[in-house]
Amino acid sequence: MSNARKRIRKETYEPVGKHSAVQLCTWTKNSLRDEGECFKQKFYGIKSHQCCQMTCSIFCNNRCIHCWRDISNAQDKFPEKYDSPKEIIESAIKAQRKLLTGFNINPNSKSKQLSKANQNKLREAQNPTQFAISLTGEPTLYPKIGELISEIRARDCTSFIVTNGLQPEVIKDLIKNNQLPTRLYISVNTSNKEAYQKFHRSLKKDAWEKLNETLKLISTINQKNKTVFRINLIKDLNMDDKFISEFANLIKLSKPAFIEIKGFMSVGFARERLGYERMPLHREIFLWIKKLEKELKGTGYKLLNQHKISRAYVLGKNKADLLIKKEDY
Repeated sequence: MSNARKRIRKETYEPVGKHSAVQLCTWTKNSLRDEGECFKQKFYGIKSHQCCQMTCSIFCNNRCIHCWRDISNAQDKFPEKYDSPKEIIESAIKAQRKLLTGFNINPNSKSKQLSKANQNKLREAQNPTQFAISLTGEPTLYPKIGELISEIRARDCTSFIVTNGLQPEVIKDLIKNNQLPTRLYISVNTSNKEAYQKFHRSLKKDAWEKLNETLKLISTINQKNKTVFRINLIKDLNMDDKFISEFANLIKLSKPAFIEIKGFMSVGFARERLGYERMPLHREIFLWIKKLEKELKGTGYKLLNQHKISRAYVLGKNKADLLIKKEDY
């Protein structure tokens, strides 16, 4: 087993093939116990207990200071030998089922059952209907990312991809080949070039220019409700009021269907770099959003929904557009 695979096992990931992994999301576990659902369910109608949190690339070309994942896998090139999309998805489903084993309740057992899982939900969870390709790494480094989305779509499932936007040529191909995911997230955590390199510590020398190229590209996407401009807010880093107008200009440039704001959480590896004092409170994020709305005046963007416990917020033009419909796949 490679060092990379050893590291992801330590992070409680289930390795999948040569370069992929799966992990049970906290909200998947909560949903199985009827203890709440993810913001993706509240915002977009995704069923938390049928969501497979995964990655097709454990490698990333950024080393973001806020990342709660292991950034020691940073590299800008993908291995020459890689798994097929079908292999990845079938193995991811098997890995998800393996991770769900502990939620089973044996109806014939006379001993005390430790699981509190809703068994109807557990049965449904064996067959994911949503693939959140956002676990770790940069998914667009995987050479067959378009075919992977097509594989998911062929299974009548939805897909979310979170990308750092540094491979605009990949995004261009996804648009051209009609292989866009159900939701394409572009992470934009800094509003100017100087801040970008300090925050993301990218392996790409022209990272800021590549991101802006991607932002221009997504403004051309005419498929309804596909794109999400995502900001992870961190106190005393990118949350200063002086950056709000710059973020607004990037949003106007990219014309996303939605804007997602997420409060930074000091968890995982992020704790080595940023402490709990960097985590913004709900009221602080809410006030920041109100200032952003003012900068976006005339564009139609407004706060549509929020998931306070996750410190997650979504802005858009019409709340009815949030819910994913069959034609959005």
